[in-house]
Amino acid sequence: MLDIGSTELLMIVIVAVVVIGPKDMPLAMRTAGRWIGKMRKITGHFRAGIDAMVREAELEEMERKWREQNEAIMKSAPQLPTAEEMQPPATASETLEGAPATDVPPPAAAALPEPAAGDAPVPNEPNLAPATDPARPAS
Repeated sequence: MLDIGSTELLMIVIVAVVVIGPKDMPLAMRTAGRWIGKMRKITGHFRAGIDAMVREAELEEMERKWREQNEAIMKSAPQLPTAEEMQPPATASETLEGAPATDVPPPAAAALPEPAAGDAPVPNEPNLAPATDPARPAS
């Protein structure tokens, strides 16, 4: 702010006491304090206004960049189908390029072969065979 050293401040106080006088010095100090408070309030409002203007300018700049990026993305993106193209066909006969639709049942699932006697058990099926331990003799 102001670069006032201690000797300069002492000189200001001495001149103020001589010019104003010791009797009116408290009143002068109160008045000076009020003026300094008003000046600080005004500068605070001024700074807040400047900060608000800077924020608005930054927001406008960001919105402009966003719009430009959005337009570039929309130009490079593939075109979406129109509402008419997304409508389902009116009748079932219009499916598969105009071929008549037939009610054909789905193919039957192929039967799985039965596992042989020596095959390993299927993990999802319970093992119903008795457990045998080759190390233990049969009782």
